[in-house]
Amino acid sequence: MSDIELHPDRLFPTDPTVRSIARRLYDEVAGLPIISPHGHVDPAILADDEPFGDPANLLVVPDHYVTRLLHAHGVGLDQLGVPPGAPRSDVAPREIWRTFCSHWWAFRGTPSRYWLEAELVEVFGIHLRPSAETADAIFDQLTERLATPEFRPRALYERFGLEVLATTDDPCDDLGAHQRLAEDASWKGRVVPTFRPDAYLEPAREDWASRVARLGEVTGEDTTTYTGYVAALEQRRAYFKQHGGTATDHGHADAGSEPLESAEADRIFAAALKGTATLEETTAFRRHMLTEMARMASEDGLIMQLHPGVLRDHHTATFEAFGRDVGCDIPVVTEYTRALRPLLQRYGTHPNFRMVLFTVDEDVFSREIAPLAGFYPSVFVGAPWWFIDTPDAIGRFRAAVTDTVGFHKTAGFVDDTRAYCSIPVRHDMARRLDCGFLARLVAEHRLPEDEAAETAADLAYRLPASTFRVA
Repeated sequence: MSDIELHPDRLFPTDPTVRSIARRLYDEVAGLPIISPHGHVDPAILADDEPFGDPANLLVVPDHYVTRLLHAHGVGLDQLGVPPGAPRSDVAPREIWRTFCSHWWAFRGTPSRYWLEAELVEVFGIHLRPSAETADAIFDQLTERLATPEFRPRALYERFGLEVLATTDDPCDDLGAHQRLAEDASWKGRVVPTFRPDAYLEPAREDWASRVARLGEVTGEDTTTYTGYVAALEQRRAYFKQHGGTATDHGHADAGSEPLESAEADRIFAAALKGTATLEETTAFRRHMLTEMARMASEDGLIMQLHPGVLRDHHTATFEAFGRDVGCDIPVVTEYTRALRPLLQRYGTHPNFRMVLFTVDEDVFSREIAPLAGFYPSVFVGAPWWFIDTPDAIGRFRAAVTDTVGFHKTAGFVDDTRAYCSIPVRHDMARRLDCGFLARLVAEHRLPEDEAAETAADLAYRLPASTFRVA
């Protein structure tokens, strides 16, 4: 049985001179607390602090990075307990785990393998390399550890060095788990909600009208009118902010932001509730509402995160069988410069407005996103995420944006994870890569080492804390 070996210099540059500088920089930041300002961990796991059930439902089922690649190699999602929270009764967790381990070869060279190896070794102290032969032994070792107090969610929160963890929440969520944490005197961490209104801003969705009705029930506003609808969204933003929220999260098909005249917005809203609005009209309304979200952000100070450019539910049959967010979303070419001009004309220099731009189309980092951040005080460059939060893509990102905006108009790393135990290893990966990039600048005499060390700490800790206003 082969063991996993984590080299202490992993991800550092191979040149000996640069590598030695990277080591020194990394030693300065490796132990800094983690700010996780964008992710999808369920806050209830920390509020309840119950032991995790089994290795498969902790490390495989909720991680669409893992399940989508298994699916690409012919494994049905119904064999993997997907979607999370509704595992198939005829698939035992041990069987899911065996399927995962028997396909370990499929993850060679991927960031998922890097993260999973680091989780096994550094989080759980397990060195066995996954395979069909080792699957049961690893499953049993993990199960034994998960039954101990040291591996409960709150204990891991402390061990991971988490200082702030942001969740992603529906606007109508009562934030009960957040409230329970806030009222628990024994809880010393900080978990903040993030307002994610996409489903309420897109009249083309089949469930939009029912969601708008629910919004009215929760707020007491008359959401059969456009005015009441806008007031209800403003009220829920305030509710999130009262419960510690500092940001909103928006993931539409494009970054369009052309505003409508009030009468036209009112007309389309009414037509959409009746089900008579055209696709062109619903798209115009959604783009109008993006600028409305910016207007609200300039008033309430919530950070606006925008990550357009993904064609959701690319495979209709999979969506119909398993629902959303199970791995069949595919990136598309995305344009920002013209699309965001209407929004930024109005709010780009507003002193209270801040927008973090993410992309899965890395061609636009140097051409559009960095130049936008290089002019507008309100715009920050978001880290590579989802399909491009990989070692090589993160290196390309730094090379693409640094010439235009330096380091301090970037927002720090976001892990964007549903897999709780991957948080520390994802952040560690980013710290190693950033230290390697900075080390090259030092070796080329483009940056003094003391400034590189200060910048490494900024990227790892201070920038995400300040950009997302959680400091």
